[in-house]
Amino acid sequence: MARIAFTVATVACLAALMGGHSAAQARVTRVELLSQTAYGTFAPGEYVRFDFRVVGELVPGTEPIPDLELAARNPRGFIEYATLATLIAPADPGRGNGTLLVDVPNRGRPIAQSLFNSKRRTILYIGSFDRGTGFLQDNGFSTLAVAWEQGHGVELPSFVGEDGKPRRIEGVALPIVRDVADFFATASTDDAGVRNPLAGSVKRSIALGYSQTGRFLRSFMLRGFNRVERRVVFQGVHILGAAQGLIVLRSTPGTESGAGGVPTFADPEFRGVSEEPLAVSDVMAQVEQGGLPVPRTVLVNTTTDYFSLRSSLGRTGGSGTAERALPDSVRMYDVAGASHALVAGAGGCKYPYAVLDWHPVMRATLLALDRWVSSGTPPPPSRLMPLQPASSDSMALKAPAHLPAASILVPVLDVDGNATGGVRLPDVVAALGTHAAQNPPLTFLCALAAGYVPFAKSKREREASGDLRLSLEERYTDRNDYVRRIRVAARDLQEQGLLLSEDAAEIISSAAEASIPN
Repeated sequence: MARIAFTVATVACLAALMGGHSAAQARVTRVELLSQTAYGTFAPGEYVRFDFRVVGELVPGTEPIPDLELAARNPRGFIEYATLATLIAPADPGRGNGTLLVDVPNRGRPIAQSLFNSKRRTILYIGSFDRGTGFLQDNGFSTLAVAWEQGHGVELPSFVGEDGKPRRIEGVALPIVRDVADFFATASTDDAGVRNPLAGSVKRSIALGYSQTGRFLRSFMLRGFNRVERRVVFQGVHILGAAQGLIVLRSTPGTESGAGGVPTFADPEFRGVSEEPLAVSDVMAQVEQGGLPVPRTVLVNTTTDYFSLRSSLGRTGGSGTAERALPDSVRMYDVAGASHALVAGAGGCKYPYAVLDWHPVMRATLLALDRWVSSGTPPPPSRLMPLQPASSDSMALKAPAHLPAASILVPVLDVDGNATGGVRLPDVVAALGTHAAQNPPLTFLCALAAGYVPFAKSKREREASGDLRLSLEERYTDRNDYVRRIRVAARDLQEQGLLLSEDAAEIISSAAEASIPN
């Protein structure tokens, strides 16, 4: 994959361009309904799924996007795009909670239903539109998934390169998300009078990103796309697994996206992702200094993010080990023992994939963010894992050569290999094994899914295998003792505002079925 060098000057130039930019004429012009189906009945009543093809226009000379001036124009002289969007909303939009959750798909796969509607034993994988637990719908959210990435449901503007081959302008993804989200939040009809199903019902919008699209939203904010005229597009942002990093959006030949590359253990020097500004505080300060809206932001990190994705740079920046204070507009929650991705099976890694269910933290923090945006009620304080410099044997992704002063920090582990501090789910407080262990051979999947290493059942078993971690029979007197500890941990997390009562009940119920030696 071709490299692209992002510099502080590049980002500053883009922000400066956007500072004087008015997107008054950039807009959605046509909404084509492809299908409309019943989605189910939930607390607010009936929900409906709408699938759309959305057409929009950009105004030449008004968007800070490389190569846009080379794009073909429509008969009106504007630059046109089209994209697919899926809206899941109450049949009577007035019965919703007033929040539009804008789902920015990860590698072409919608994420909202998976991140919030997954049940402990029946996880909805990324890309699913299944109802699952119905959490989002029972709480009145409308969700809008907007395709943005080349090869995944979007028709991008193009131009012919010097080699005579067409190139798609992937940078247009940023205004696509901006304008489609703004249309469904604020418009009554398109140019032909086709009615917006949400017209008049949206009071606030929250953007949702995961990994790749968390970096997309950092870039979106930093480069000035979170406003249309004087309107803020997203009042809140919720991101999982992307505490640092930008996204590479360039003009690409063919039909494949150029936005999927990231640094890996096989290619730690990949450019365009680990670029300044890295620290969350610096990103938000740069947004604010440019006179741009600073949305209230919740960042959720996992243990794996620190080892395999350099998440510590989001706390320290690209130089040294001193942590930068988070701005008042941000909450950060590190989920101890969580993996970046929950994956079924084995996958050729040393250990079985990690198993800690972090969806309860996503649900609790979404509701907290929604209250913060809607009423100003602050969420729980940030919960961070203590960090230490990565040792040579920690199997952490090293700093890239272009950041010579950067230090990679990783969570402090206890004697069992579990991360300390942060948000501690009951399954980690009363552990049955080591969660989110680095998982050789550290291929892309093994590095992000991490591993789970169960404790031996008995002292004899662990001694026979040379395992220094205490066995289950040495930790818990019996199942009742184990369930009691799970219950206490669940109540503690509920009191902190980071676990919902229904999730606490599910965790306790699951603990009662665990196999604990008597």
